Amino acid sequence: MSFFTGHGDGGTTKLFDTPSGARISKSSTIFECLGQLDELNSIVGWARVAASSHVVAEGKTNKKILREIQDFLFTIQAEVAGAPKSVPHESVTEMSALITTIESQLPEVKTFLVAGGDEFASRLDIARAIARRAERRLVTLHESGDREISEHSRAYMNRLSSLLYALTRWENYTSGIIEEPPHYKDA
Repeated sequence: MSFFTGHGDGGTTKLFDTPSGARISKSSTIFECLGQLDELNSIVGWARVAASSHVVAEGKTNKKILREIQDFLFTIQAEVAGAPKSVPHESVTEMSALITTIESQLPEVKTFLVAGGDEFASRLDIARAIARRAERRLVTLHESGDREISEHSRAYMNRLSSLLYALTRWENYTSGIIEEPPHYKDA
């Protein structure tokens, strides 16, 4: 199977639910959202290659958690592209429980923290920031009326940045890296 067709040279392409012969501009909100989700999925994959195989919570390793995130991102991408798919409600509930479990193992936070730590934590920080942007694009797409995105897929994207933040903090904590608040500089 080849992904190269040359048909998109004019700036248009098709989706799962595009009527036969119809093409959509690549500048549409749908493709902006798909691009952001693709970028996020790639960054999560980049983080996964630096992940350890230590159990984080609920018998899951960082590698397994990140791989599951990638599968859910593909599900959301398929939904955005018009396939009859969405994130199941129970997956959002499981993610919320995982976040709570991870956070219960960490010192309480009362301020913003400076991004960084080790290589893996830094990659997770980048993924967290991109997840927020991808969520904004997904909400924009849904609110534009160009594509209805399921409540559970939107909830999953809302919680994803929280999960990535929790994983970042867990990595820093278990690696002995002390998280620091920003030192705000006034002019």
